[in-house]
Amino acid sequence: MEGKSVQESKAMIIQQMTQADANLAGNVHGGSIMKLVDSTAGMVAARHASSNVVTASIDRLDFYHPVYIGELLKISASINYAGKTSMEIGARVEAENVMTGEVRHTASAYLTFVALDGEGKPKPIPPLILNTEERKRRHLEAEERRKIRLTERNRESEGRE
Repeated sequence: MEGKSVQESKAMIIQQMTQADANLAGNVHGGSIMKLVDSTAGMVAARHASSNVVTASIDRLDFYHPVYIGELLKISASINYAGKTSMEIGARVEAENVMTGEVRHTASAYLTFVALDGEGKPKPIPPLILNTEERKRRHLEAEERRKIRLTERNRESEGRE
């Protein structure tokens, strides 16, 4: 299977936040942002796998600053790691005040997706072409996060038995 580069699958969305996205105080709901993060990262995963994908996990979606009605929400996502059937996508969320031009880093997350075949079973994905030192570094860091996720999952499974 031929590999794919990070550039081939990365995605970015920009959406203006409206009253429908916010609470009574004018802050955008975290859940609204989470949905957009998941959708954007899912686009990256689907592009890399050339197939349907499902979200397997989201690692720590930390909110650093609020997002307000009227601001532009920009979500950038790219693939960090490609395994046999799963991949890690990194997402960065920024809010832009269109009146002042101020841009704030408001959230970040790592999401794991699994590629599915036509029968809904996990399917192999292309390897990731790591053509820069930064891509190699991100891939190694993602491998470490994957090991931590798997260790935590195994501990949780043992606790349920």
